[in-house]
Amino acid sequence: MTETVREAQPAADALLCEEAVRFTSELIRIDTSNRGGGDCRERPAAEYAAALLDEAGLQPRLLESAPGRANVVARIEGSEPDLPALLVHGHLDVVPAEAADWAVPPFSGEIRDGEVWGRGAIDMKDMDAMMIAVARGWARDGRRPRRDVVLAFTADEEDSAAAGSAWLAEHHRDLFEGCTEGISESGGYTVHTAAGQRLYPVAAGERGTAWLRLTADGRAGHGSKPNPSNAVTRLSTAMAAIGAHRWPLRMTPTVRAALIALAEATSTPLDPACLDDPAGTGVDEFVARLDPAAAALVAGTLRNSANPTMLQAGYKVNVIPGSAGGAVDGRVLPGGEEEFTATLDRLTGPHVAWEYQHREIPLQAPVDSPVFAAMRDALLAHDLGAHVVPYSMSGGTDAKQFSRLGITGYGFSPLRLPPGFDYHGLYHGVDERVPVQGLHFGVRVLDRFLSNVG
Repeated sequence: MTETVREAQPAADALLCEEAVRFTSELIRIDTSNRGGGDCRERPAAEYAAALLDEAGLQPRLLESAPGRANVVARIEGSEPDLPALLVHGHLDVVPAEAADWAVPPFSGEIRDGEVWGRGAIDMKDMDAMMIAVARGWARDGRRPRRDVVLAFTADEEDSAAAGSAWLAEHHRDLFEGCTEGISESGGYTVHTAAGQRLYPVAAGERGTAWLRLTADGRAGHGSKPNPSNAVTRLSTAMAAIGAHRWPLRMTPTVRAALIALAEATSTPLDPACLDDPAGTGVDEFVARLDPAAAALVAGTLRNSANPTMLQAGYKVNVIPGSAGGAVDGRVLPGGEEEFTATLDRLTGPHVAWEYQHREIPLQAPVDSPVFAAMRDALLAHDLGAHVVPYSMSGGTDAKQFSRLGITGYGFSPLRLPPGFDYHGLYHGVDERVPVQGLHFGVRVLDRFLSNVG
């Protein structure tokens, strides 16, 4: 290696890191708040991303599913054409933010105290920025990944994905030709335990989405009169039963692997026999013994769930309405769909009807795959003390839509976070922000992984 190359490497690394931070800040300044029901405009952010990729000679395609609802897709040719392609995707929309609640204006992208502040800082304009920075770094250095890498920047993930990944999967499947795996949000970040272990969860599964609409019918009447057919009472009884229900343990391969990995990483004894006990007592006791930060990675994915979230009924205090409605946020593990349906039928009873308002499939991905191994290796290369553990997400991502193209999805948007950083609390929360040093770590890890995965 010549001295010139040695000198160029630190400069290239510094520019890679600088761009990851700058692009995060600049993307945050583009307000892409998604209020649902089509009320969002991602196009300015899509044009921003496309322009940066175009500067790198990548010929991105800007694809508008509806006026203002834009997506960007670009393919980077790999050096080994016999290998399958890899999808790397991030959404451009964000949830709304109420400026009065924030210490820093939520769309300022301000860098303060070593952190980039603003809506989307961790969900997920940081990953969008790192994707762009890595692609531009390769172009500057004349490097290529081993696989073809397809970059996708999507609209509408924070609502139904109908204007984003779902539309792309239906109308532009040719752009994802050859992709067998994909990576996106919610994985590869630091979780600190009280004992000082650094865990890096990598998502290898997602619970399915089951958003429900409940309707209770009854007999309208005067509020002063007895009414055994009160729709509000019927709905309230069903909602209370749903909220109080204790779902049985449902052990998926991903959660099984997560429990074993967490036991090893945190030196917490685990009796393997409890993993096959449908009562779930042993698993619950094990999770209770785990460090709280480690326990949070699995506690929400041991069972199906259904949480009442909305109620609508009546228009006057002395009038019993003839109907009442409500909403329930249900989440379903792989293989748990029949159990979910039968349980809701039983809990709602004969006087309350329910239907799916929005439904999406659960996902699983193998944890013994070369792609998972490459993610683990990239994290360990930059943090020798890391413990990489698989986990299943309790919610969902655009990976559900791309799975319809046969693409296996993982959650991997790496960040090294300091102890006490409330990563999960900042998702959709007030004062969302991301550490500058975390972005530096993340873009280096992402570069290594995408360059080396075979």
